[in-house]
Amino acid sequence: MTAEIAIMNKEAVALAADSAVTLTGTQEGLEGSKIFITANKIFSLSKYQPVGVMVYGNAQFMGIPWETIIKIYRDQLGDKSFDTLKEYALDFISFITEENNHLFNQEDQDHNFLLNIKILYNSIRNNILADAKDVIRKNNNITDEQRDFIVSMNINKYYKMILKSKKLGIYTPELYNKINESYGGEIKKLKKQAFEKLPLSSSMSRKLTKIAIELFLRDIFFVDLSGVVFAGFGNKECFPSVVSYIFDCLVLNNLKHREDLRCDNDSAGIIPFAQQEMVFSFMEGVDPDYQIELDNAFGKTLNQYSRAIVDKLKINKRNKDSLQKELNDCNAIILQEFKKDLAEHRRKRYVDPIMKVVRLAPKNELADMAEALVSLTSFKRRVSWTEETVAGPIDVAVISKGDGFVWIKRKHYFKADLNPQFFANYNKKKREDCFNENEQKGGSDDSR
Repeated sequence: MTAEIAIMNKEAVALAADSAVTLTGTQEGLEGSKIFITANKIFSLSKYQPVGVMVYGNAQFMGIPWETIIKIYRDQLGDKSFDTLKEYALDFISFITEENNHLFNQEDQDHNFLLNIKILYNSIRNNILADAKDVIRKNNNITDEQRDFIVSMNINKYYKMILKSKKLGIYTPELYNKINESYGGEIKKLKKQAFEKLPLSSSMSRKLTKIAIELFLRDIFFVDLSGVVFAGFGNKECFPSVVSYIFDCLVLNNLKHREDLRCDNDSAGIIPFAQQEMVFSFMEGVDPDYQIELDNAFGKTLNQYSRAIVDKLKINKRNKDSLQKELNDCNAIILQEFKKDLAEHRRKRYVDPIMKVVRLAPKNELADMAEALVSLTSFKRRVSWTEETVAGPIDVAVISKGDGFVWIKRKHYFKADLNPQFFANYNKKKREDCFNENEQKGGSDDSR
């Protein structure tokens, strides 16, 4: 996990991110994890335009580090620019899905897709076996009818859940059929492996095939996904904006993704990503988990109080049930008003004063605030009995229309004074790009 934030007003957007990354794996049958505090999560998307990108969640996509993907895209982008930030994001997605893109070969795409199906099928099978064990534990036996019912019940539960989910933008009948044709044989093998000892009717078998394909085409994402945040300005945008996406995997060069958030700035915004609870606590004056517990406890107390009153009344059971139902309906209304009043109080007392400052804050203050909020989350992890999943140096960048992408704080894995050739090569490449641009425009390398 990680803590990242974007803070914006009409002048600029500040990005801040910690450096912790958690790697998990299995060795000799034992699962383990290790936390490194040297990860880079903020990058300039263009060397010439005021656009940046920030990643959270899985540090890799299809086995390739996001840093590698972003820097290859940045080189390919060159001095090209777009009118809006959203167009940068869409161009980045197009880069990932290009058929001539040698980053993501078909073998890796196949492996990833089939692995997700295997996980899905194993989950269904494990639920079936758990339900069957419960029946055997209660009755010391299980009939064929009970077994068939458990199998169909669990498959239908997943079938309904997946088909209820929203279709993603990539969903087309043509793509569905293409996936079915390309992977039908492998899906059949995975079904056999997972459900070999379980009775499957032809109807249930067809449903298992359908949900395997629909899983890729609908708004259902596994935990091990990546978030990619784009921030900055397009050519025709006077104010900064932020747009973020959830990326899952590629199948037949089609990217499973969805837009997660878009903030087109007209005043100010504080937008946390990944671990967000400390930002909400700071902004609203209360921990979000505590607020949920408070709401639940108040609702429970209302119902207990009304039930105690009804139990004291000397009326028949039918009238008691009717009265209790009316009181429960009233309690639900009272609870909603309670939540609404508290939310209004939090907004006026805590949120609005902070946002007033953010609207007027200069660039350096936006950067300081972004760093402080990430640091607060890191400190909370350090003094809690949990893994320090937010840790390490905090990188901070500010993007403005006039100054472009500017680093405020940035870690290096090397010492700058020992590696002058790194900066010399970087600046040389930049000068060559400018020279080529001038040549294409009919100018010269000393044009000003």
